[in-house]
Amino acid sequence: MSDSGPDLPDLPDLFHGGGTGDASTPPLAVRMRPRSLDEVRGQRDVLRPGSPLRRLVEGSGGPAGPLSAIIWGPPGTGKTTLAHLVASAADRRFVELSAVTAGVKDVRAVLDAARRDRDLYDRQTVLFLDEIHRFTKAQQDSLLPAVENRLVVLVAATTENPSFSIIAPLLSRSVLVTLTPLDDDDIGAVVDAALDDERGLAGAFSLEASARAHLVRIAGGDARRALTALEAAAGVAVDAQPLTARDGGFGGESGIPVGITLEQTEQAVAQAAVRYDRAGDQHYDVASALIKSMRGSDVDAALHYLARMLEAGEDPRFIARRIVIAASEDVGMADPTALQTAVAAMHAVSQIGMPEARIILAQAVVHNAVAPKSNASYLAIGAAIADVRAGKGGPVPPHLRGSGYAGAARLGHGDGYAYAHDAPDGVAAQQYLPDDLDGTTDYYQPTGRGFEERVLSRVAWLRERLADRT
Repeated sequence: MSDSGPDLPDLPDLFHGGGTGDASTPPLAVRMRPRSLDEVRGQRDVLRPGSPLRRLVEGSGGPAGPLSAIIWGPPGTGKTTLAHLVASAADRRFVELSAVTAGVKDVRAVLDAARRDRDLYDRQTVLFLDEIHRFTKAQQDSLLPAVENRLVVLVAATTENPSFSIIAPLLSRSVLVTLTPLDDDDIGAVVDAALDDERGLAGAFSLEASARAHLVRIAGGDARRALTALEAAAGVAVDAQPLTARDGGFGGESGIPVGITLEQTEQAVAQAAVRYDRAGDQHYDVASALIKSMRGSDVDAALHYLARMLEAGEDPRFIARRIVIAASEDVGMADPTALQTAVAAMHAVSQIGMPEARIILAQAVVHNAVAPKSNASYLAIGAAIADVRAGKGGPVPPHLRGSGYAGAARLGHGDGYAYAHDAPDGVAAQQYLPDDLDGTTDYYQPTGRGFEERVLSRVAWLRERLADRT
């Protein structure tokens, strides 16, 4: 390097992989892991002063010591980072296990070592258990005594809803911390820091504004994904330099950073830049266009907007949820199987992921778009809710009230109830609505389109049959 510019590190030392750098160099996402709370991006609510997680990170806790924590959130939102910060407080010993590969034997070994450290050195152990939802009930049970007695501070990370994936006794002994995807400003700040920080790319690269916007967009709130893509783009930019530049010449002009273009970023992540802002108008506009195209039965337009959302890096689970809603709101009983397809697609997408999820989503979109349409169910529940909010609906008729407990008979609950299956046609003609709504309310109005054509005549017959109580 000459004196004409700042000294920049050699390019091969700046990033991992690509055949250019040292294979032992940690990935950029690891090198840029926050070392303190001040460096953590996003999660302002769970890290607010006085919050349980902040107190845990800062080394304080309840009267009996620090609580364990279950950290729930999408990938790249800081679960591992926060676990490391918890361990750094008060000189705690940090042990990391993954539920993918660890078993009860590994957990017991950690607990035995934690007991020795506590008894001999008065040192606390933080056990970070990644993907705890992969542990069976028996494996999670093995953690209970240590958590109950605070032998270890358990910091368990999961991407699955803890209410379904973690046993209740373990949840009740821990504080639940819910992390959210980082917003675009936070992802942008993560990228900018990685470009400048000595642990990252140390100023050796510059990033075009369009390339930066593309990295932020495809990250989808995942800081790790953004840094991995940046590292890959830096590798592409290095490969595009003359051979002399790769040896530290920087295009023959000492001290000038290597520019990373949008095209190089696209090449690195193999994803075209689509005009779509996941947090702004484009996000809502394209999602709205997808819904309205399915409602309007334009299957080609619906597939176009689906493709735009997928190519822009939209979370396929978000798309699947919108399709499920549309299947009930816009198709409804005109084709009841549309909801079955949509729900099956939502579950399949969560298990399979991209890129194959695009096929599943396409099938659900096509089904919704080509199906006959009815919003009768949507209008019916809206009308029923409006009556409830208006104060309509008196007491439940006595014969419909629960009678399976002591004293119910004395109160007259269930007296006179007609069991529908005892009727020849399976319909018991009796009052079901409260007195003030009985005989005055027809919330559900079938359209007569698709399967609802058959429902229309059935509903009319049922209402006539239920009204005949003679």
